[in-house]
Formats: sequence, structure tokens, C-alpha cells
Amino acid sequence: MSQPHPTPASESDLPKPVTPASTYRLQLRPEFPFAAAEAAVPYLASLGVSHLHLSPVLEAAPGSAHGYDVTDHSRVRAELGGEPGLRALAATARAHGLGLVLDIVPNHMAVPTPLRLNRPLWEVLRDGPGSPYARWFDIDWEAGGGQLVLPLLPGPADSCDLRVEGGVLRHGEQEFPLREGTGELALPELLAAQWYRPTWWRETATALNYRRFFTISELIGVRVEEPEVFTATHAKVLELVRDGVAQGLRIDHVDGLADPEEYLGRLRAAAGDGCWVVVEKILARHERLPAGWPVAGTTGYDALHRVDGVFTDPAGAAELAARYRESTGLPQWTETARACAREVLTGDLAAELGALERRAGAELASAVRELLIAFPVYRPYPGEPELPPQALERAAGLAGPVAVAGVRELLLRDPAFAARFAQTSAALRAKSLEDRAFYRYAPLLSATEVGGEPGRPAVSPEEFHAYCAALARDWPGTGTVLSTHDTKRSADVRARISALSQAPELMDVEDTSPDPHLAWVARQTALGLGRAPEAVPRLADALLKGAREAALHTSWTDRNEEYETGVPGYAPAPLDLPADLAEAARANLLGMALLHLAMPGVPEVYQGAETEYRALVDPDNRRPAHFPRGALARLDAGAAPDGPAEEKLALTAALLRLRRDRPELFRGYAPVAARGPAAGHLVAFTRAAGLLVAATRLSHRLAASGGWRGTRLDLPPGTWAPALPSTSDAKSHAQYSGSVDVSTLLAGRPVGVWLCR
Repeated sequence: MSQPHPTPASESDLPKPVTPASTYRLQLRPEFPFAAAEAAVPYLASLGVSHLHLSPVLEAAPGSAHGYDVTDHSRVRAELGGEPGLRALAATARAHGLGLVLDIVPNHMAVPTPLRLNRPLWEVLRDGPGSPYARWFDIDWEAGGGQLVLPLLPGPADSCDLRVEGGVLRHGEQEFPLREGTGELALPELLAAQWYRPTWWRETATALNYRRFFTISELIGVRVEEPEVFTATHAKVLELVRDGVAQGLRIDHVDGLADPEEYLGRLRAAAGDGCWVVVEKILARHERLPAGWPVAGTTGYDALHRVDGVFTDPAGAAELAARYRESTGLPQWTETARACAREVLTGDLAAELGALERRAGAELASAVRELLIAFPVYRPYPGEPELPPQALERAAGLAGPVAVAGVRELLLRDPAFAARFAQTSAALRAKSLEDRAFYRYAPLLSATEVGGEPGRPAVSPEEFHAYCAALARDWPGTGTVLSTHDTKRSADVRARISALSQAPELMDVEDTSPDPHLAWVARQTALGLGRAPEAVPRLADALLKGAREAALHTSWTDRNEEYETGVPGYAPAPLDLPADLAEAARANLLGMALLHLAMPGVPEVYQGAETEYRALVDPDNRRPAHFPRGALARLDAGAAPDGPAEEKLALTAALLRLRRDRPELFRGYAPVAARGPAAGHLVAFTRAAGLLVAATRLSHRLAASGGWRGTRLDLPPGTWAPALPSTSDAKSHAQYSGSVDVSTLLAGRPVGVWLCR
């Protein structure tokens, strides 16, 4: 199917390059359509955000609660209000000074029910490799014996009620197209004559012959590297950008693409330099975003890890790990991660591994497998001359140096093999780490977050400062996040759990349950969730999902019904942190919010997270948003914040408004070091020498050691006045210069913000 390439907008048509001051993520769904988002615009404008970040807006599977299962790239989703609804939202946002950022999904499309909703896929199923849409999808026709394997049946095909009806093949609510001239055949011959083969879903691991998203067979990979596929799948999005409806794009799962840099170059040329583009890219702690990518940066999981880590006590985290091993008998992090990688690659991703092994040949098969397992980051990229030395060394020790050298040579001379190796590596890392090892290894649950390093969760202030300085220098427009639609626990839940690293003895409770791992997870999660609404049933749901993901006693594909029946019993009654540790959690909550909002990059506030927001893994974190309109109005009228939730709201609004109204303050980055016995408990920095922020870290340990004890902060030149409202008029009008005692500077608060007068 040949279509014209998208015409890049002319310079006169392009908006001026713009980097958002901040973004606010809204999860659209039929229950929260464009009209509901439009109604929230006045409040969000008053909060201080500059852009609304919308979850995917193109046509998706009916009833989808997330929109990542796209069925039609040419239409805005009708269930959300269609294109008129989106354009009305954009107009209202623009009238309030806000722009829109769209989340787009180039890697995959839905395999929906009914299948005809995905017209390109429907036509491929009907017409086979000769279809003009055949180049859209990564299909290995040879591996399927000339048929596309569709693992959509609840049992073996000969036991399912497959029948021809109304000109299609039917099973329940699902329909399949018929190849021309086959409708009158008997069922066995009819099935053999099709360009597809419907199979039992349990045959996925061995029979699947199309690329998919991770291990989700209902999401089929799209070959967006083909120019005509790019054109067709991006025409509507680029039209919305050129029309000024959207000013930015978030690129979902960029690691799933055959050549991310080539794709991003094409997107940049089509969208123009005025469009802010960030990529969902999970960077390992030591990894850096490829410098040549024409984007502003990542969506910010790398920032999440640094902010979380600086509020984690390394000694307490190590003690928790020792207690966890003693309680559960489970292995340490490195062993857990490798075991999960091997399980997922040879089990869930067996079809993907088999495709690579066939292409590499029998003599190189083991080296392919061991290299994938040993790979320390999500994936390599086309043109990289070398694989990581640690991966080569470990793989060579298991598969032999000759075989590993052979795979390296194959990666260099066979671009198709290299692309599929990289795509499989990305799926393996995501599935084995995010969706298994992070559920199986649980000493400190706040560390088991996307982009995190559970075996080494703490980040020193020095490492945090170095990271921020690098962002300010290299990626000043990158995104930063603390809570997202994909975080397993919201930042406020993690703030409470990470406080346990300062009091590991709270996990030293007698446990006689048959599953000590689940009991450990349940206790930490309950302490993190606290007395949130409907805490017990929400916790029970999260525990069941976690048990299936961990795959220790049950799993999504092989459910142990007897075990699962007992899982809800592990959810305790709501647990409160002791008063002193609750105060440490408050310091974490406010400190994390402050660093996130003040550090380099473009901070994103997840829906409802401007106030205290306690959420667990999806679907819990995708519940309808709550906007604290009344609380913000009271604060703006001069009321003092009432509790941590309103303290966080006041802090968030103050920083967002500063970012919007005084963007010049948020340039550059310079650490400010404290002096004295408690210097390590303060993280302070300036932006553009006109904004100073300071946050207390490990406040429980600080209190136990006697407090600040004369620790001082040498302020940069100038006179500094508080930028946050205070309950005391005297404190509101205080001014500081020179060397100031930290206890005086913070005035009893865990965080502070000052402007240079």
C-alpha cells in the first residue's frame, strides 16, 4: 500500500519551539472522556501546570481503560468524544494558557474483538502475504507454515465451536475473515485453507509467529520502520500537531521499534522542531540516553529512581535485605533477576527465542540465549560496535567464546537479526524485571519500581547532584516523574515504605504463615497504603496480581486456585506507621515532591498526585481522578495547610506557578553543601542562582542522632526570602544571607524554598 510521505511543515507553519514548564497526566477512558478533561481545565490552570498530558486518544478496543490497544490510527477515539471533543478540549486549554501533549503508540496495535475493528489486520488475515497491509506487521509466514497463528481460542481448535456464519468464521463474539473461495469447504479443509490458524491460547509460547508487545498476544507489533506504515499510522497525529491541537508527543515503548533513532528522525522531520518529544525509555542506572536521538529526553523513570533513592537509607536497606532472606529463604537480587530472565526467555518468550535461534543456527543458539539473559540494559541499538563486556564475558562462560563471537559477527552483518535481537531483549528485560523479578524480590518494595535497582536502592546526595547537573547540561527538557499509570506504587505510598529503611526493625514480626514472602509484601504494602479508602480490598487485589506476576506459587497462565483462595487473607487491617516514622514519611513525601518539582527537566504531576495520593499497581492507579479544587481555593484564600496532603498541595502549586511564571529561575544547577554533624541529611541546590531549595533526608535517623546540632548552610550571595506560605507572619517575612543554621532556615519544616531578593 503506497501512500505519500508526510510533508514536513514549513517553517512559517511551525509553532515556536516550546518546552513545557510542567505537564499534568490525565488518564482518559469512556468514564472520563474529553469533556471531563475540559471541565478540569480551569482548576489545572490555577494549579500552575502548562500542559495537559493525555493518555492515547486514537481509536482503541471498545471499553479500553487505557487506550494503548489502538485499532485505527486515522480516527480520534469515539468513546472519548471523537475529534470534535479533542479539538474542543484543546481550544479550552488554549484559552486558559495550556497546551496538550499526546501519548502515541507506534510499536503495536490491538488484536481486538471483533477482529474487523483492526482493518489492516483483518485484510491480512483475509488476503495473506499478498495483502497491501502485509508489510504492516512482523509476521514470520514460514514459521507458521504459511499461516498467521492466532492464539485466541479457549481450548484446542477441535474442541471449540468454530462455525461459518454470515460470511465469516465465528467463535463466540470473535469473527475471522474467510479467504476468497473457501466459504463452502468443510470445516477442517476450510481451516487449512486460511491465511491464519486459530489456536488455543496455551500454544502461544511454541507456535506464535508474529511480534507482539512483551508477552501480550492481543497486541501485534507494527513495522513502523516501513515509510508507508509510518505515514499511515502517523497522519492523524501529525495533523493534530500541525493544526496546533497538540504541542508535544510522548512516544510509548520506543525500545520495541526496529530502529528507534531512525524512527525518531522521521518523526522529527514530519512534526517539526516546535514539537516537544520525549520517549518512554527505561535507562539502567549507569546507562545514558543515546546522544543522537532528536528528542528532549525520556519520560522520566531515571529521575524517579534518583529521587526515591536519595530518601532511602543504604544501611537500613541492607538490613532489610538480610531480614528478608532470613524470613523467606529466597535468593539475593542478582540471582533473582537472572533466574527470572531465564524463566521468561525460555517460557513466555519461547516463540521469540525460537525465531532468533532458527535464524542464528543450531551452533549459535545457546550463545543467543545466554547473551540475552546476560544483557545489562534493555537493548542494544543499530550500529553499536560492541556489546557490553559483562554480557559477553558471562555469556561466553556459559555458551563458549567461539559461539558468542559468532553471534557478535551475526549482529554486525545481519540488520534484520540485530533488530529482532534488540526487540526481544527489550521485551525480555521488561517482562523479567518489571513484571516478575520486581514482584519476587521484596526486601524494600519502594525500590521495586520501573527503572530502579532493588539490589542497590539508595542514591547518595553526591550521585543525585551529579545526575541533576548532567540533566541540566545535556537534557534540560527531559521529562521527570514520580507517579505514573505504570508505577506499582504511587510516590506517596513509596514515601511511607522507604521510611522503613530507617526503621527496619518494624519488619521483624513473628510470621508463621505458609508463604512468608507474601506476608512480607502484604505488611509493607499495608504500611504504605495506610488508612486509604477501601484499603483492604485494594490491597487484596494488588497482592493477587503480585502473586501471579511473581510466579512462585501461581501465575497468570497456570493458576493455583487453592493458593489464590488464601491470598486475600494476607491483607491485614489498615496499618498505621508509628508516630515518629509517620513524621519521617511526611518528610519523604514533601522532600520527594520538592526535588522533583525543582530539579532540572519537565516535571509531570500524575492525576490527583498534587495532593497526597496513595495508589497501588494498575488498575488501582487508573481510578478516576480526584481534583482537590476546594483545598486549593482555601489555600489561595490564605488558609494554612491542614496536614501533609494540603502541605503537598501548597508546595506543588507554589513550584508549578513559579515554573510557569518565572521560567528563568529553572535554568542551570548548582549543589549547595551543608557543614556540620548532620550535613548528610540535607539535599540543597540552586537553580539559576535565584531559586534555592532544601530537603531533609533520612529524618528519622536525624532525630535519633540529636537533630541538626548546629549544622549550617552557606547561602549563595544575596538575600534569600521564603517562597512558601507560612503560618507565622514573622517567618513569612524572614530574610537570610551568609551562613545560616539549618534548624533556623527550615524553621521546623522538612523542606524549604527561597528566592533571591
